[in-house]
Amino acid sequence: MKITAAVVNGINEDYQIEELTLGEIYPDEVIVKIVATGICHSDEALRIGDAAFPMPSVLGHEGAGIIEKVGNAVKNFEVGDQVVMAYNYCGTCPSCRTGHPSSCNQWTALNFAGTRQDGSHTFFKEDGTPVSNFFTQSSFATYTITNANNLIKIDAEEDLRLFGPLGCGLLTGFGTVVNGLKPKTSSAIAVFGTGAVGLGVLMTAKIEGCSTIIAIDIHDSRLEIARELGATHTINSRTENLADRIAEIRGGLGVDYSVDTTGISAVMKSSIEVLGIGGIAAPVAVTPNSLEFNTFTDLVISNRKLIGVLMGDAVPQIAVPQLIQYNKEGKFPFEKLVKFYKFNEINQAAADSNSGKTIKPILIIDESYRKDQPLVYNN
Repeated sequence: MKITAAVVNGINEDYQIEELTLGEIYPDEVIVKIVATGICHSDEALRIGDAAFPMPSVLGHEGAGIIEKVGNAVKNFEVGDQVVMAYNYCGTCPSCRTGHPSSCNQWTALNFAGTRQDGSHTFFKEDGTPVSNFFTQSSFATYTITNANNLIKIDAEEDLRLFGPLGCGLLTGFGTVVNGLKPKTSSAIAVFGTGAVGLGVLMTAKIEGCSTIIAIDIHDSRLEIARELGATHTINSRTENLADRIAEIRGGLGVDYSVDTTGISAVMKSSIEVLGIGGIAAPVAVTPNSLEFNTFTDLVISNRKLIGVLMGDAVPQIAVPQLIQYNKEGKFPFEKLVKFYKFNEINQAAADSNSGKTIKPILIIDESYRKDQPLVYNN
């Protein structure tokens, strides 16, 4: 089957729109016709080499589409179903069976190897060169092969063009709060970085009853959106003294929780330093940077905790429908974060994301989807 995909042929190279061949599906897989996909910072991290990944590759892991073909071992999905795709997991290890599939024993192999577990590929160039798959999804393509475990079924009346980012960035922000931090009612949280993940954290903190929600960024435009989405306080750390402002807001107590989404070493350190006694920090960015701190003075003496939370420790098949419901209720209005781009504008969309111009770019892969409801591109 011939498809069109955005291929990264080498580290730090631009996306190239190419024709590829899609391989045959395995019994536990489906073919999905991609309608739309978000662009996530993790895609950029792999493209520029901040995280190792075999090239050439088709990236993309916030895809939404329509099932085109179903393997004979797949249950509960059929041709024509609308789906959002998230990450893959084995489903049989202790972590999966106790409700923590993002801690799957095979998570890295299933999502970051670039191949199936048997070493086979799903994409091929015209000359037979194999092309790596990302997250068992590779949504920067017109069609893709994915595993049934990646799929979340979405009601037929829902508009798929909006929902792809719920499978990764927004899922991570949401889950970091509800599954990682588990904040107490009326508690205080500081969110470092107001991109899609950070704003997902912020909206969820409001839902969960945090009374003090502090958004920290260096872009006033993003801080304005943060206020609109529920931040009770904002700090531009480029023009304001972070420690002084936190002390002022909290009466010198520090915050109960913090989340860093920037991956910048100094900022990650600050996310620990602003914690009060018993506070918990969650650094969640995909980053090549390290964090240096003194375990006694920075953690032990104040009973602070530093936790890792992968993919929000969320079960996508439960969390994504919940986020859609919150969106309908006006509690998780992530549509305010997105701009739509045509597929061939992928390099511009990535650049706009990197510069901060666009919080969450969404590529429209299938422009024939819902022609009765046209979009404004790059609005």
